[in-house]
Amino acid sequence: MASGGRDGYPLGAPRLRGRRLIVPSGERVPAVEARRPLRIGVIGSANADAEIWAVALAVGRALARAEALLVCGGGGGVMAAAAEGACLEGGEVLGLLPGDDPGAAADGVSIPLPTGLGEARNFLVVRAAEAVIAVAGGWGTLNEASLCMKIGRPLVGVRDLLGERFEIERFEDPAAAVARALELATERRSEPRPAHAIR
Repeated sequence: MASGGRDGYPLGAPRLRGRRLIVPSGERVPAVEARRPLRIGVIGSANADAEIWAVALAVGRALARAEALLVCGGGGGVMAAAAEGACLEGGEVLGLLPGDDPGAAADGVSIPLPTGLGEARNFLVVRAAEAVIAVAGGWGTLNEASLCMKIGRPLVGVRDLLGERFEIERFEDPAAAVARALELATERRSEPRPAHAIR
């Protein structure tokens, strides 16, 4: 095939245009669309006792069964438990790490992404998610929950410690929290948005 097409494709190569594949003959055929799973953030305490570990593990399992991408900070405690749960069910976990070392990610994190941003990576966790689930929590969780409120990201709690100032839906059952987060993320994804809107 000749090279040098203006758009970066080799001359004569099939190319995507919107949702259609244009083949060299000019015929338009439906293009294959990439599967884009719902992205659900899990935030919570960096240290977890056995009870909170079990809750976060169940959240991760339920997200993987729903074929959602679990987004977290990639560290210990709630993050590690949720990642382990997703991993046990064959799910994918994006860990947005505060440092520069991908090896610092919890064992269940399948996609470790070192940001080098320290605690500022909390913003990326919230921004990357279409809905967020809080489990237990400390100062970092309060920061992430505040960001959810600020930018309008759906947030639910399961045995969270965020307090009454956060007027969110709360659940005792991890599966119920996951189901609601998935519902909120689906609603958010289906909202019409201007092409220039950044959310």
